[in-house]
Amino acid sequence: MVFWIAGVAGLGIAYLLGSIPTGYLAGRLLRGIDIREHGSRSTGATNVLRTLGKGPALAVLLVDVLKGAAAIVVARWVWAWLSTWPSAAPPASDPQAWAPWAVCLAGLAVLVGHARPVWLNFRGGKSAATGLGVLLAISWPVGLGAAAVFGAALAVFRIVSLGSMLAALTAIALACALEQPLPYRLLVIAGGLYVMARHHANIRRLLAGTEPRLGRSSPGPVP
Repeated sequence: MVFWIAGVAGLGIAYLLGSIPTGYLAGRLLRGIDIREHGSRSTGATNVLRTLGKGPALAVLLVDVLKGAAAIVVARWVWAWLSTWPSAAPPASDPQAWAPWAVCLAGLAVLVGHARPVWLNFRGGKSAATGLGVLLAISWPVGLGAAAVFGAALAVFRIVSLGSMLAALTAIALACALEQPLPYRLLVIAGGLYVMARHHANIRRLLAGTEPRLGRSSPGPVP
């Protein structure tokens, strides 16, 4: 019973970490605005860049990345703590076999928390930066590979959404190609597809040729 309660609590912590509304708080603290009423109406770093400037955008980006990494660190800490309590042992002969699955669930929870924060009526960002934090925490080669593709795509095309989606696809490919535990592969595949799905409006604008590049204002959300 203690095991399941602690497990649910760990997922709750991961979700709440993800749901910290960094971009929204930046808008409120710096200009007294609701950033969801400006630009693309997202709380992510890209909309912060267009609305508030480079400094706030960089701060939001770093905090969002740290949220994802922190959720994985907390999940591993909770698991290590549970392993030291015989009464809270998981229902398996090998507790270490469960650890990657706990990390996988925590990673999904933090992504959902960022995209659907309870504090903002479940209207948040697209989970790309938070997903990068998750990748770096579970497998830094996959995370660095995804970040490198994002940087290269951004330098060539100057379109953040395209770079984010290419990075998500790269992460999926690397997680499948490199030797990773099955739960980590499933996490990266599910997380990457979720990030892609969150960019559905950007995909429509890319196909229409209206997606803004860096330095240009966003046309706003597609109805």
